[in-house]
Amino acid sequence: MTPIDLRRYDNSWYSPGRSCVWRSLWMFLGLPLFRSTWFASSAARVALLRIFGARIGQRVVIRQHVTVKYPWHLSVGDDCWIGEQVWIDNLTLVRLGSSVCLSQGAYLCTGNHDWTDPAFGLKIAPIDLEHGSWAGAKCLLLPGTSIGEGAVAGAGSVVSGRVPAYQIFAGNPAVFVKERVLRRAGGVLEPIWQEVIR
Repeated sequence: MTPIDLRRYDNSWYSPGRSCVWRSLWMFLGLPLFRSTWFASSAARVALLRIFGARIGQRVVIRQHVTVKYPWHLSVGDDCWIGEQVWIDNLTLVRLGSSVCLSQGAYLCTGNHDWTDPAFGLKIAPIDLEHGSWAGAKCLLLPGTSIGEGAVAGAGSVVSGRVPAYQIFAGNPAVFVKERVLRRAGGVLEPIWQEVIR
């Protein structure tokens, strides 16, 4: 008989960070409103997230049909864009710096299971996207992922670990593709990281 026994699963050590009543209010009232098409503007969605404990900066755009597991574990800087059907599955902190883009259908997963544990124990780790980074459409960011300043996780990528600043990673598993080069005034192209270290 296999030693794997899911009856022994126990995540009693995990604390969601809010009471059962508060979580129920979010799941049965806040989240349905947040995901609905009734809110025509991002401002209403941002306000609702703030009511439930999210830290949201200025001029943030959140499209329809976005899912946020626990708003109180969400920190978003200024001028961020969150596209349709993004799923922020934040059992622990998800932090977006300023000018971060999460494209349509991106999935940020902060929880997983320990495959070495016969009881399949829960593991969690935060996700961090630094200033100017971009998670492409349908990409998957695994627990503990960190996307450096100006870095890109390409569409459909499965990303684990660290993507260094101003690098583009893509594929499954995501690997280095090339440096991100930004267009400068006058049409000159130059990797931004060279300017930063000068």
